[in-house]
Amino acid sequence: MNGFFDIYTIIFLVVAVAIFLRLRSVLGRRTGHERPTGEQMAHARKQAEEGNVIHLPGNADAKSAANEDVPDEPEPKTPLERTLAEVRKIDPSFTAQSFEQGARAAYEMIVTAYATGDRRTLRPLLSREVYEGFVSAIAERESRGEKVESSFVGIDKADITDANLSGKTATLSVTFVSQMVTATLDAEGKVLAGDPNEVSTVTDIWSFSRDVSSRDPNWKLVSTESPDGDDD
Repeated sequence: MNGFFDIYTIIFLVVAVAIFLRLRSVLGRRTGHERPTGEQMAHARKQAEEGNVIHLPGNADAKSAANEDVPDEPEPKTPLERTLAEVRKIDPSFTAQSFEQGARAAYEMIVTAYATGDRRTLRPLLSREVYEGFVSAIAERESRGEKVESSFVGIDKADITDANLSGKTATLSVTFVSQMVTATLDAEGKVLAGDPNEVSTVTDIWSFSRDVSSRDPNWKLVSTESPDGDDD
């Protein structure tokens, strides 16, 4: 009887081990729904802290764009339309409408950051040359004790008016027409330029550039211009 007991005990042990190994092989697989690791959570927090970059459409959205039904666009007729169509061939997520929406947000953020001297906000939004020019002007203003008071009433227009594609680098020019209140004050609070009580119409032409084949979706401001031909 003890012999039978030993045999059955061994059989049950073998079956238990087999079941355990089977469960381990199933439960040990990564399905994509696991709780994030500490390293993954830290990376997510870092991305959130760096969230002051305006997300204009880019390759990061290409996969989702490919999975959506995109209506057929009319055949491009003008040089501008043809260039934008070439940009979209390289980066399927690109649309003129979404770019213009992002440009509006970038315009307001950059103008506000320049007025307040917020270099940290400006840095990821501007090319190196434009950033250095902005920072130099801010430092000069601060050395004189001057400050700029600026507030937006609204942006009436933000349209792509020119486009250039050199290799994989696209440069899009946007004409902005905005309503804002702006004034430059000296150290004693006296108005040097502008009017803190008057709404003015401001027109700017800004150019944004990006390697549209890159996974980095962010466009940077590479030049500013006013209609009378003054460049920054």
